[in-house]
Amino acid sequence: MSEARKAFWEGVRAELPLLIGVFPFGMIYGALALNAGLSTFASQMMSSIVFAGSSQFVTAQLVHDSAPGFVIVLTIAVINLRHMLYSASLAPYLKDLSLKWKALLSYLLTDEAYAPGILKYEKEGVTPFSHWFLLGAGFSLWFVWQASTALGIFIGAEMPKDWPLDFALPLTFIAMVVPILKKRPLIAAALSAGVVALLAFHLPFKLGLILAALIGVTVGTGLEGKK
Repeated sequence: MSEARKAFWEGVRAELPLLIGVFPFGMIYGALALNAGLSTFASQMMSSIVFAGSSQFVTAQLVHDSAPGFVIVLTIAVINLRHMLYSASLAPYLKDLSLKWKALLSYLLTDEAYAPGILKYEKEGVTPFSHWFLLGAGFSLWFVWQASTALGIFIGAEMPKDWPLDFALPLTFIAMVVPILKKRPLIAAALSAGVVALLAFHLPFKLGLILAALIGVTVGTGLEGKK
């Protein structure tokens, strides 16, 4: 277990730089969810069950805008399609794990956990305790996300409005994305999705996000298939 514990804490340490941006992100979500009309319990449970920051933000905004239920469900489904790509990318490294381990790691698989995890696997390959690294990265993010959401719920209304906490979100995603943009399909997917997101920013119900995600996935998958 000493090697497993070592790998776990290596995952936690690898996640620390990203947690700096995640904490204010979670606080903003907690405050936004309450302002959107969600109850305290529902706001916290969304962080515990859904555990997907971007989807939670969009859901809170759509609830605030009284969007139809099918639009909310469709938006969440499309935004979270990227997790299928993360899973497919990690599957070759995790295929020999037990079903319990796969279920646990799939629950903890987020943007911030995937980034250091895939870099670790690509650099060192599969080792007897490499999945503990992914567990450490995922669990540390989960813990901070729950704590920051709770803090945002209880003190969010008291936070000064001039604090630029929302700037932490793009900085966090930039820190995650840039290190893994090494191949042409990934770069093309990121650029195409970014351009479409900007051009379609004013579409109602945040539908520009759905369009950007679909375009990014399509471009990346198309180029990957031409290899």
